[in-house]
Amino acid sequence: MIPSLRQRYNEAFSRDLYESYQERLEAECGFPIVFRLAETPVFLPPALRDEMVRSAEEIWAQLSTPENLARSREAVPPEWDVPGDDPLPLFAQADFAVVREGGRLAPRLIELQAFPSLYGFQFIQSRLQRGLVPADERLGYLLSGLDDAGYIREVGAAILAGVPPANVVLLDLDPPAQKTAVDFACTEKLWGVRAIDPRQVIKVGRELWYERDGVSTRILRIYNRVIFDELAGQKLTLPFDFREPLDVAWAGHPNWYFRWSKHALPAISHPAVPEARFLSDVAEPPADLENWVLKPLFSFAGVGVKVEVTPEDLAAVPPEHRKHTLLMRKVEYAPAIETTEGGASKVEVRVMFVWKDGRPFPVTTLARLSQGKMMGVAFNKDRTWVGASGCLWPEETER
Repeated sequence: MIPSLRQRYNEAFSRDLYESYQERLEAECGFPIVFRLAETPVFLPPALRDEMVRSAEEIWAQLSTPENLARSREAVPPEWDVPGDDPLPLFAQADFAVVREGGRLAPRLIELQAFPSLYGFQFIQSRLQRGLVPADERLGYLLSGLDDAGYIREVGAAILAGVPPANVVLLDLDPPAQKTAVDFACTEKLWGVRAIDPRQVIKVGRELWYERDGVSTRILRIYNRVIFDELAGQKLTLPFDFREPLDVAWAGHPNWYFRWSKHALPAISHPAVPEARFLSDVAEPPADLENWVLKPLFSFAGVGVKVEVTPEDLAAVPPEHRKHTLLMRKVEYAPAIETTEGGASKVEVRVMFVWKDGRPFPVTTLARLSQGKMMGVAFNKDRTWVGASGCLWPEETER
C-alpha cells in the first residue's frame, strides 16, 4: 500500500526468498508454524496506520464509559462468570478491514476483542520481515515509539506484573496442539512464561501449583488463553473450577473475552464502525439484506458467519440464540496488496494494545491477507499471497 515499497519488493520477490523466510521464522520461534504465512509484509501507509490507532483509541474510550462498562457485564454467561473481574481489560485488539472510500484507503472495524493475541509471535515475525525488504530501507513495526527492548519490557510488564516468570503460566487446552502454539513458544522465549494444560494444575486449597522442570511451583498469575466454548465442547474435567475463589491473579481476566467482543459493537457510534444490531432487536429483515452479514457473537476464524444472508437464515436462528447473534453491515474489502501474479489481495490489520497506567497503550500490529470472501483459512484454500503477516512502515514516521 506504499507504492514505492510494493514495487521494489515485488520486483525482488522469488519463491526461494519466501521459502527461506518461512524456514528462518520457524527456526527463530523454535516451534513449527502450522498456519499459512503470506508471501509479503504489508507496507502500511503511516496516515492509515495512525487513523487505525486513533479509531481504536476512540472506540476504547466509548466502551470505557460507566454505562457501557455496566452493559458489557451482560455479555458474560452466568456459567462462565469468573470472580475478581478487573475494571478494565489488560489486552485488547481492534481488527480493521482496509476499504476504499472516496478514492482513499480507510479502516472499517470488523471485530474487537479483549483477549491475548499473538504478542510473542508477531514481534518475532515482523522483526524478521524487515530483512525481506531492500537493505537501504529503514522500516519500523512497533507503535508508541517503542524499540525492541521497549516492546519486550512493556508487554512483559502486562503479562508478568512483577511476578517471577516461573510463577506465571500460559494456560490453554493441550497447548502443543493449538494452532497458536508457536506463539506459546515465543512467549516462553521472550518472557519465560511456560504454556501448560489446565489438567496439569494441582489444586491445594485455594492455591494452584504445577510441576516445572521437576520442581513443584506455585502459580501466582495466569496468562489465560483458554476459550470457554472449547472447554465446554470437550466436556473436560479439570482439577479446579475457574469460577471458584482462587489465590491467583489473571493476566487478562477471562470475563473480558465476553465483555469486549462482537457484543460491544451495537453500543459503538463511530465513522469506522459499521452498523450492527442484535438479531433479537430485528423485528423484520432489512430491505437490503444482501448488504448485511450474520455473525455469532463468540466464534473464531469465521465459524458460523454467513456472508450471503437470506430471510430463511434469520428465521432459522432459535429464539434463545438471537440475542447472541449479530446482524452487521457488510464491509467491502479493497484489493489493496498487488501480487506478482497479476491480482491483488485484501487485508485486515489488527492494532494490538496493552493497558498501562489505566490507559490503552498501542504496541504493534499484525495483518491477515485474503483473496476469498472472508479472512479465515477455509475461505483461502489453495490460494497464494494470503495468510499471516505483519505491517511495516518508514521508521522516521513511527507513531
